[in-house]
Amino acid sequence: MNIDLETVEGYVEKIVYRNVENGYTVLSLSSEDSEELTCVGTFSFINEGEYLKLTGTLVAHAVYGEQLKVEKYEVKEPTDLVSMERYLGSGAIKGVGAALATRIVRHFKEDTFRVIEDEPERLEEVKGISARIAREIAIQFEEKRELRSAMIFLQQYGISLNLGVKIYKHYGQRMYEILKNNPYKLSEDISGVGFRIADEIARKVGIGSDSDFRVKAGMLHVLQEAANQGHIYLTEEMLYQRTVELLGIEKENVEHHLMDMVLDKQVVVKKIDEENCVYSSYYYYAELNCAKMLMDLNISSEYSEKQFQKRMAYLEKEMNMELEDMQREAVYQAVKHGVLLITGGPGTGKTTTINAIIRYFEEEELTILLAAPTGRAAKRMSETTGYEAQTIHRLLELSGGMEDENSRSRFERNQENPLEADVIIVDEMSMVDLHLMYSLLKAVVVGTRLILVGDVNQLPSVGPGNVLKDIINSSCFSVVRLSKIFRQAAESDIIVNAHKINAGEKIALDNKSKDFFMLQRDDANRIINVIIQLVRDKLPGYVDAKSNDIQVLTPMRKGELGVERLNKILQEYLNPRTKDKKEKEVQGRIFREGDKVMQIKNNYQLEWEIKSKYGYTQDSGTGVFNGDCGIISEINTYAEQITVEYEEGKKVEYPFSGLDELEHAYAITIHKSQGSEYPAVVMPILTGPRMLFNRNLLYTAVTRAKKCVVIVGSDKMVENMIANVNEQKRCSSLDRRLVELHELSD
Repeated sequence: MNIDLETVEGYVEKIVYRNVENGYTVLSLSSEDSEELTCVGTFSFINEGEYLKLTGTLVAHAVYGEQLKVEKYEVKEPTDLVSMERYLGSGAIKGVGAALATRIVRHFKEDTFRVIEDEPERLEEVKGISARIAREIAIQFEEKRELRSAMIFLQQYGISLNLGVKIYKHYGQRMYEILKNNPYKLSEDISGVGFRIADEIARKVGIGSDSDFRVKAGMLHVLQEAANQGHIYLTEEMLYQRTVELLGIEKENVEHHLMDMVLDKQVVVKKIDEENCVYSSYYYYAELNCAKMLMDLNISSEYSEKQFQKRMAYLEKEMNMELEDMQREAVYQAVKHGVLLITGGPGTGKTTTINAIIRYFEEEELTILLAAPTGRAAKRMSETTGYEAQTIHRLLELSGGMEDENSRSRFERNQENPLEADVIIVDEMSMVDLHLMYSLLKAVVVGTRLILVGDVNQLPSVGPGNVLKDIINSSCFSVVRLSKIFRQAAESDIIVNAHKINAGEKIALDNKSKDFFMLQRDDANRIINVIIQLVRDKLPGYVDAKSNDIQVLTPMRKGELGVERLNKILQEYLNPRTKDKKEKEVQGRIFREGDKVMQIKNNYQLEWEIKSKYGYTQDSGTGVFNGDCGIISEINTYAEQITVEYEEGKKVEYPFSGLDELEHAYAITIHKSQGSEYPAVVMPILTGPRMLFNRNLLYTAVTRAKKCVVIVGSDKMVENMIANVNEQKRCSSLDRRLVELHELSD
């Protein structure tokens, strides 16, 4: 069937919508002989005001009327004076507004663009244009042409427009030389270009598989992948083995590059237990600097114990409570030392202890700041203390930019602009990774008391490092361990069983409890059927919560009871397809309005806003973080974006091209649940690898529940998990750095 193609020319009146990743654009085209025409298609790089020749098919859209579906296009230099004037005044050339554009075109007429290109100094003939402005106009005019050529060049290597603009802005015309000689440099310099993209470009360019550039970039990539798994370093042998597997080359082609990388300060090699260990430079110095800053903060104060006891007696009477000995000890150590760690399981009075510390320092008229790693943890801290708590990111005033090429966040609070506080208390410290700790410490001045609170028996942070455990293991700081379970907490089998699990003791699985249940099933599909009934029908009424608030936690991503399979099935039953719910399919996953979803990596540049019921913005900011859960409130197929509403009404718009940062969250891994609390937790536990199915994992999952835990599966496997103390070792060395500095100071 033949379809008649239309060809139209005109200038871009307005860009209605643009997806910077894939170039999909909706624009309004204006020409002399017709009214404005809506055009839809993929454009490499265009600006408002540019003159286009478009070829495509006219279609009637049910909502937006007649549109030209563009199949090919050509950017042309405007030849008529009106189009020239509109292009210059469109904002495409910074500093040239409509009025100045009119004066330029009136003066030079049809010769306008030739003058800008060949004789830019003549622009000074126009009133209001200095020599400096003339140069800037000429430079920008040429850059637009060069940028468009660069985008076309980069697209042949599969590089998105958004990434292409980043590459061009960073390198300019050097881009062509770098792509030809060493495209791996992109992975070092440009956020968003990983090793695999650079390697694919290198393959297309014709760079050899054993190239020096490729081997060094591969080793850095292996170290970064290890960091993604929580490790700060790898042993030399582990680094060689993983690099050989990644690059498909011989080991001897890898070994001789390590010393060059040390000399180039890309990596640091340190001996640990007679083994050479390799760090990326950033993580080595992050650990070292964290250790130094912690030691600097740890100033001991002379304080009368008699005076302390007198004040505590007064506070306990005023607060109408009596602290247990270790809680009182924690307050005393907070008063005495610059750095204090408080650790303990659920129900051991960590919150009461924090409240007592706050009240004590309030009496001293000290300024106190409270923080936690996640929004949920900060909100819970605010509710239990009655004082405002913030996320650490917000406390440090996260900016939308980046700190370096590796996409690490930049904070406004740092050495030059430190936090103004006498006391800083951080809760849920088990979740804090090395980078976040490093950023926090840079903003804390010597003389500020730092109190770190957390459960050292929880799983370590999702990000790299083992911060809380390493600081405690160093034995360089005062540590108070709370172990007594208080009477009210002892009435909860969730708390009692959590402590039994942590101690390696058997727990009762006879269903005589009101908040801890074991439902025996020996088949994965039967387990899933039970989970659906629990989440959809039975538990919401039992714990007085919505089904979306009840969380399925599973040890694994893959397998019959892994996150990936569970989410597909649970979506079908908990948020089924209906006529009034819009959907978007991305790489085999269907996102649907009403879906429960989770952000799966830190994105410091994503913008969010909170709107009132009347539609005006109450608050806004940047940053959505790994593990944040929300609900898809809208899918806009015309604008190609999904809106997700997170806690506290924060709304975030994701372009369709950015949906790789989201996944369904009806079921999540236990690791991803850190720092969160749910009214009820449902756990499928049947079979799995011994290294994963351990005591630490079960303990973390159980402590996520406030009102009810239901385990569905094998009681034998639960007993095996309690008995299994094996867990994957993290390669971290903050404790060693602390001990080294402590020994130097003695």
